[in-house]
Amino acid sequence: MNIQKMMKEAQKMQERLAKAQSDLAEQTVEASAGGGRVTVTASGSGDITAIKISPEAVDPQDVEMLEDLVLSGVREAQEAARRLQAESMGKVTGGLGGLPGLGF
Repeated sequence: MNIQKMMKEAQKMQERLAKAQSDLAEQTVEASAGGGRVTVTASGSGDITAIKISPEAVDPQDVEMLEDLVLSGVREAQEAARRLQAESMGKVTGGLGGLPGLGF
């Protein structure tokens, strides 16, 4: 295979990946726990951007339950962001994301 052609293709893929990563950072996912008592919003890149807690979830006698709800909501939001990332990057890489050394 022509090495110049391969290098151009690699550069194009790198540009598409950078665009996809930029687009992901602008998207959001949302997850809730405890029947909606805790809602967590994350960017498509996985950064937590907001946590909303309904007043019904706040019980001074059971702080541990609130902690568990927040943790659960954060984990679900991060998992949703990972799924969004995998879907987005899969479109760009055509399934090559699992190859060693590609870094995504």
